[in-house]
Amino acid sequence: MNKTKTIFTCTKCDAQSPKWSGRCLSCGAWGTVEEAIGQSEKVKVRKVIAFDDKKLVDFNQISSENFQRTKLGLNEVDQIFGGGIVQGSITLIGGEPGIGKSTLVLQILKQLEGSEKTLLYISGEESAQQIKLRMDRLKYTANSLKFLSETNVEQICAAIRDLKPKIAIIDSIQTIYSNDVESEAGNVAQIRACTVKLLEVAKTTNTPVIITGHVTKDGSVAGPKTLEHLVDVVIYLEGDKFHGYRILRTSKNRFGSTNEIGVLEMTAEGLIEVKDPTKAFLSSSSQNIPGSVISCFMEGTRAFLVEVQALVTTTVFGFPQRKTSGYDLNRLQMIAAVLFKRAGLNLTNQDIHLNIVGGFRVTEPAIDLAVAMAIISALKNLSIPKNTIVIGELGLGGEIRTVSNIEKRIMEAEKLGFDKIIVPNVQINKNFKIQIQKAKNIVELSKLT
Repeated sequence: MNKTKTIFTCTKCDAQSPKWSGRCLSCGAWGTVEEAIGQSEKVKVRKVIAFDDKKLVDFNQISSENFQRTKLGLNEVDQIFGGGIVQGSITLIGGEPGIGKSTLVLQILKQLEGSEKTLLYISGEESAQQIKLRMDRLKYTANSLKFLSETNVEQICAAIRDLKPKIAIIDSIQTIYSNDVESEAGNVAQIRACTVKLLEVAKTTNTPVIITGHVTKDGSVAGPKTLEHLVDVVIYLEGDKFHGYRILRTSKNRFGSTNEIGVLEMTAEGLIEVKDPTKAFLSSSSQNIPGSVISCFMEGTRAFLVEVQALVTTTVFGFPQRKTSGYDLNRLQMIAAVLFKRAGLNLTNQDIHLNIVGGFRVTEPAIDLAVAMAIISALKNLSIPKNTIVIGELGLGGEIRTVSNIEKRIMEAEKLGFDKIIVPNVQINKNFKIQIQKAKNIVELSKLT
């Protein structure tokens, strides 16, 4: 007996519904619910399948020596991969259009030149002539590189099986389609089906595969969120495309630590590594002006110094405005409320604008105290003493809470020649040359400003 089933699917979150609606009931997006093609399915009697004990795996017979990595030649990139890309893994590099994803993957291929195996570049967006122009700009003379202009995932998988390349690049996943899915390329179902096929061919041929994907306005990969669950590594290329610095951020890594970041700079000859990101971002620091404070945050195993800027002005609207760049708006509102309640600062008629210099997006609460000090400094029009770093989490009671890796942060500040650091009231076992000031609450610090 055959049944015809018609469903409605959200193109953003892949949620399914038996009837159409203007707004997705799952993710809340408007105009994303579309009718899926009616499917004829045959009701089958379920059969019990006997268990095959040959599929059981004894871990004592597995050698960790088979866990091999390939160095990509760029230290910043190798670090966020955990020491290199793993054989048979599939990696997703996401970013806004024009941010430099295609340039990055070409530079990875350039660093892998000279190997005996073939390097495979598959593009569904650009022609061979366009890729060649970018290669000339990067001064990339391809000897092992093979280019394939293809959008059919079955053909792509066949090429990977036949060539068995050292690495395969697919740019981008939104342009690839599968014959098994009756929808246009870029659709939720298409992206998921293509990723599953690519994952299968990567595991069976032991070929590392890197796919690129565009992101939406909210920063997620355009397509289903399940795409990030299917792949092994998820890396985001962030930054302002009108400025030089680019930040590689790892949000998922099955073979290494997460939340690692690497800093690159876009030049006329492509992306180059920033050896000391902290010095680069603080080279033009404006900490002598009111509202500028230096802090330190951790990304993975690395400590970064960053400048926090605040601007406080009298509001001309009916209610005070709160604007942020690189920092969570809700957290800024919380800090403003703590300063009003605990420190007695009247911010009810003041607009607050907060900026994290350098394009960083900081989510760690360790810079809470720096944000608070920047607001106080801007409000009172008094500058924080030069060569001073502020570190600490701010509680709702105005207390300054401890943060992780405090000694590592102090070491980074001392290495860069800072004279003083303000930290929570915790025990520090090591001896440092830098002056360390411990603070218990925001009230005593606000009086010193």
